[in-house]
Amino acid sequence: MPEGPSLRKFQLLTSPFVGQVVVKVGGSSRKINVNDLNALRLQESQVHGKNLYLAFVAAGESLGPAAEETVLQAESASGASPSAQGGQGQVCVPQTHPWKKELQEPQHSGSEAPEAAEGPGNWLCFHFGLFGSIRANEFSRASKANKRGDWKDPAPRLVLYFESGGFLVFYNCRIHWCSSLRADPASDILSVEFHRGQALDALRTPNPICYTLLDQRYFSGLGNVIKNEILYLAKIHPLTQGTFLELLDLERLLDCAIQFSSDWLQDKLHGRKLHLQIYQKEQCPLGHAVMKEPLGPSGGWKRLTWWCPQCQPAILSGHENPSPGTK
Repeated sequence: MPEGPSLRKFQLLTSPFVGQVVVKVGGSSRKINVNDLNALRLQESQVHGKNLYLAFVAAGESLGPAAEETVLQAESASGASPSAQGGQGQVCVPQTHPWKKELQEPQHSGSEAPEAAEGPGNWLCFHFGLFGSIRANEFSRASKANKRGDWKDPAPRLVLYFESGGFLVFYNCRIHWCSSLRADPASDILSVEFHRGQALDALRTPNPICYTLLDQRYFSGLGNVIKNEILYLAKIHPLTQGTFLELLDLERLLDCAIQFSSDWLQDKLHGRKLHLQIYQKEQCPLGHAVMKEPLGPSGGWKRLTWWCPQCQPAILSGHENPSPGTK
């Protein structure tokens, strides 16, 4: 499913429509009555982790300052020039990115949320599944025939037509109304409010490190691609318990998570292909054979995990030196 960088790009696609009134709706969603969106004004667009939130108000209501800021951010981001990019190295060094100011969400503390409208809620939450996406002013077309040999275009879950003549199309996503934002920016790896101390505390547990990284309570927006890549970049075996790692190793892993996510977002914003080191690879960049196995907590969702036993040696205890590992 789309990870944090993809959601940030989705937000930029919706931002030009902030302030506009919905004049027509369509789509196959059964979770909401899509007709309820008719004649509403898109007031605000926010993203937290893997969720996109759109706020709607009655057409007669004026835009708030947060919505005006969203529009300005979209204009700024669309005109931003690409930053200089070198080759993808093995050492992760934290950098400061100017785009974080462009994409900075309106400021709310972890316990504070925007005022909610009466009724079922004025925030529409989108959670995207595998191959979920948003298109602006275009529909997705079939790239190949299905198993029956038919060239059938994907069916949109929701289509919003706006007064300007433009439209937004949402594919393969769960949609529901909520009265407030159910997210903590301190856990969002691409948020300016991301709390490193809280993240480090979460990593310092006896759980395998690959389980903790996918826990959205502490690493909102971090998904399977990011997990695999940063573990390789930090040279950490995915099943290593967090308590076996030195603080310096955990700091480096966190730096890799922030850096890789930031670079991936930049690639998306400027149409560049993501350069992967280990995810879905048979060999690592050094030519070693890569292991692949579904890993996850007992009774939980197991995700395919790739790692290099030579570059990411297993650590069997907190007092032993790393040694070449297997599964």
